[in-house]
Amino acid sequence: MGLVRGFLLFLYNFSASTLETGSVEVPYDEALMLKKKSLEVEPYLNGHSLYLVGLMGSGKTTVGKILSNVLRYSFYDSDALIEQEVDGISVAEIFKRYGDSFFRNKETEILQRLSSEKQLVVSTGGGAVVRDENWDYMQKKGIIVWLDVPLEALARRIAAVGTHSRPLLHYEHGDPYTKALKRLSYLLEQRGKNYAKANARVSLEEIAGKLGYGDVSDLTPTEIAIEALEQIEGYLKEEGGMAIAGL
Repeated sequence: MGLVRGFLLFLYNFSASTLETGSVEVPYDEALMLKKKSLEVEPYLNGHSLYLVGLMGSGKTTVGKILSNVLRYSFYDSDALIEQEVDGISVAEIFKRYGDSFFRNKETEILQRLSSEKQLVVSTGGGAVVRDENWDYMQKKGIIVWLDVPLEALARRIAAVGTHSRPLLHYEHGDPYTKALKRLSYLLEQRGKNYAKANARVSLEEIAGKLGYGDVSDLTPTEIAIEALEQIEGYLKEEGGMAIAGL
């Protein structure tokens, strides 16, 4: 009875809360599906951490918070941790003052520290996949999940909120959408093979097609989180994933 009561209480709180997903409440049926899927995945997950990778603006922080909530994991944003360590200044300002190498070294230090922990959901910076040592740290006790978002959708999303907080976009010229699309295309060309090495891939195009949506922007963060759990479960049920999870 206690387990059932706790489950119903979770659903009430979850569906009534915003979860920082753009001020949109999570519908009850989505919350139910999310919790159901998390209960199916947890025995296979065996406490291993989740590291979300992907290009800037792909929703790693939003989806990561939903996953950490439903799995009862701790959530960390590696960019936010770096900002805390560097006098609280923004990532954009860190790049401006200290340069790319300084930021990447800090990022590696953060991932190294987090790698000794379990039951974490970590939102990583878009370039975290470039360094081999970062992969070693993330895979030590974790599963790497790639949020794969179409470039045009990412560019629209970034342009809508502004490019001032995205230091890598300062190298491009044009209107915000054009700047974002050019830079994202370049970054995907440079990092695509690295993203593809992730243990699980969450394709927003595939989710939209499966649910009958005409545009990936119609997807809710919870629907993306449910698909992430689906892909993680599929990976863990494979022989290699089971070995990593210690099952």
